[in-house]
Amino acid sequence: MAETMLAWEIGRPGPITSHPLHAVRRPVPTPVAGELLVRVAASAVCRTDLHLAEGDLPPRRPRVVPGHEVVGEVVAVGPEIANWRVGDRAGIAWLRDTCGRCRYCRRGSENLCPRSRYTGWDADGGYAEYTVAPAAYAYHLPDGYPDEELAPLLCAGIIGFRALRLADLPAGGRLGIYGFGASAHLTAQVAIAQGATVHVLTRAEPARRLALQLGAASAGAAFDPPPEPLDAAILFAPVGELVPTALAALDRGGTLAVAGIHLSDIPALTYQEHLFQERTLRSVTANTRADGQELLAHAAAHRLRVAVTRYPLDAADRALADLAADRLNGAAVLTP
Repeated sequence: MAETMLAWEIGRPGPITSHPLHAVRRPVPTPVAGELLVRVAASAVCRTDLHLAEGDLPPRRPRVVPGHEVVGEVVAVGPEIANWRVGDRAGIAWLRDTCGRCRYCRRGSENLCPRSRYTGWDADGGYAEYTVAPAAYAYHLPDGYPDEELAPLLCAGIIGFRALRLADLPAGGRLGIYGFGASAHLTAQVAIAQGATVHVLTRAEPARRLALQLGAASAGAAFDPPPEPLDAAILFAPVGELVPTALAALDRGGTLAVAGIHLSDIPALTYQEHLFQERTLRSVTANTRADGQELLAHAAAHRLRVAVTRYPLDAADRALADLAADRLNGAAVLTP
């Protein structure tokens, strides 16, 4: 194993056109007690990485290596680990660590832990040839998928899975999906497998075509009304202006779940039009490990079609720029 590795770090956050991502050589990290050292095989590119690079999310660590949808091979195991071995395939996701003691952790809501830490934000992530991760927060992965298709499941898949549950979609219900990128195209497949009728609202024509190929009942422009009232909706696009539109499309008792970690400002809402008749607006905050385990179990039982665009690791800045410009259909994945 080499002593140094290629990695990308966020220098000074700013517009993607200012090139905030820098390629550097770093020492290969050493795992400590409770950690795995993973040789990265695939690292998906998430919109959260873009928010970090552009400064929408405040930096928590200088020159951090982004990337929190990581698949790789365990090449070293730190002390005090029993359920991982060298050679295992591991998945590393956004949630990296929680206190385990607060009232949120004790009640099963570890995603709300005030001391929670995140891969690629509080600690270096997967835009590198190697990375370390706490073994207790890593995932054993299902067979039947190549590495580059598993990587987007580890955030896009997990957060969409949680958003679908928080949207309170009734059995056989009508689901609206606003925005159709990496997370949405996976969530739509899960919902359809559960018997839902899915209507996709998104600005990009290629994304609308993909939605119909995956089984959506309709695919229209982002601000268009769906063809029928919705029992639930999920907003994946980080566009606050869509919140009133999505709420107005809900039937009585419907729920809108906002799945992003960052959202532009929401315009004023009208109580009668947007919230009355027991409509609900709720946010989705990170995920629990149980969410990840449930999504991966679903992926093992139902073969998901994962749309990916591959980039070599040395083109990470181009992948992020393509995401910013909406030039992607599905998920971008870095492959060292």
